Amino acid sequence: MKHFTLILLLIAAVVSAAAQEGQRRRWQRREAFVTDTPMVHDPVMAYENGTYYAYSTGMGVQVMTSTDRRSWTVHPRPALGRMPEWTHDSVPGFRGHTWAPDIIHYRNRWWMAYSCSTFGRNTSAIGLASSPTLDLTDSLHYRWTDHGCIVASRERRDAWNAIDPAFIIDEQGQPWLSWGSFWDGIQLVRLDTTMHIAAGCTPRTIARRVALRDTLRAEPNPTSKFAGRNAIEAPFILRHGDYYYLFVSHDYCCRGMKSNYKVVVGRSHTVEGPYLDRSGRDMAEGGGTLIIEGDKKEFEAAGHSAACHLPDGRDLFICHGYSIPHHGQSILVQRIIRWTPDGWPELEKK
Repeated sequence: MKHFTLILLLIAAVVSAAAQEGQRRRWQRREAFVTDTPMVHDPVMAYENGTYYAYSTGMGVQVMTSTDRRSWTVHPRPALGRMPEWTHDSVPGFRGHTWAPDIIHYRNRWWMAYSCSTFGRNTSAIGLASSPTLDLTDSLHYRWTDHGCIVASRERRDAWNAIDPAFIIDEQGQPWLSWGSFWDGIQLVRLDTTMHIAAGCTPRTIARRVALRDTLRAEPNPTSKFAGRNAIEAPFILRHGDYYYLFVSHDYCCRGMKSNYKVVVGRSHTVEGPYLDRSGRDMAEGGGTLIIEGDKKEFEAAGHSAACHLPDGRDLFICHGYSIPHHGQSILVQRIIRWTPDGWPELEKK
C-alpha cells in the first residue's frame, strides 16, 4: 500500500509539473488559455458587467477573466502593453516587469496603480493609468491611458519604497493611496480627484513589521542587503461597517518553498488610523492579527492580499499562495470573509 501511495504521489508531481510547464509555454507563445489553477503573483480583482477581472504582476500587468471565479482565461495581451518612457527614466534597470497593480472604480472610470522597481532596491515609482471600461472586447472604449507617476522613491533619499500601491475611497468620497515594502513600512497619503497626491500632503507611516526600537533585534533579511529588517509590505485597506481594515503582509515572499509570507490585519474608525489589532496594539508599532499563513499542507506560505465586494453582498479575500502540490509555485487563493459579531474578519475554509 505504501508503494502504491508513493506511485500516486509521483504521478501527481509529474502531472503538476507538466501543467505548470504548459502554462508557461502558452504564455510565452502569447496564447490565451483556460485554467482552474492560475499562477499569479500579487493579485487584485474587480467586477464589471458579469465578468471578474484579475490583474497581477507580469510584463505590463497580467490579465485574467472569469464569469464564475473558478475557470479563468489567462490573456496573452498585458493590460498596459508597452510601458511609458518615464517609467524607464525614473527607475534605472526597470524593463517592463510590472509589479503589484491595484484597481478601483472612481468618478466613472477605472483607475490602475502599478509598481516599477527592481528587486530589493527602493528607487521605485508608482504609475497611474485609467480606462472607461475593463471589457477587453470593447475595441471602441477599452484603452488604458497613462497619467504619469503618482509617487516615486529614491535610494538614500527616502525612508520608504514606492511599490505595492492600494487605493481606498473614504466615507466622504475622498481617495487615498497606501503603499510600501520594507524600509520604514507602510505609507498613506491623501489624493486629489486626479488620483495624484493632494497639494500640501506628505506620506506618513501607518504600519511596521516591528517597532522602530526593536528593528535591530528583528530577523536578518535573507533577500536584500539594502531593504533592512522591517519585513512588511503589500497594504490593502477595506471599508466595512464602521471601520477601515488594513491588511498587510509580514515576512518574506518570492522564495518558493522557502517563503514564510503571512497576512495580518488591524482596523481603525478613520482611514488615517491608527490601525489597531485585536489585542489593541498599534500596527505602526508592530501590531497585526493573523488572518492567513501557510498551512504546510496546501500552501507553504500565503500573502500579498486584496479584497473586494461581490455582487451577492459578500466580501472576498484574495492573495497568492506558495503551493506545496505545485512545488512552491504561487497560485491564486480565494476565501470568503466571514465577519465576527465584534466586527473582525475571518476567512472561510475553501
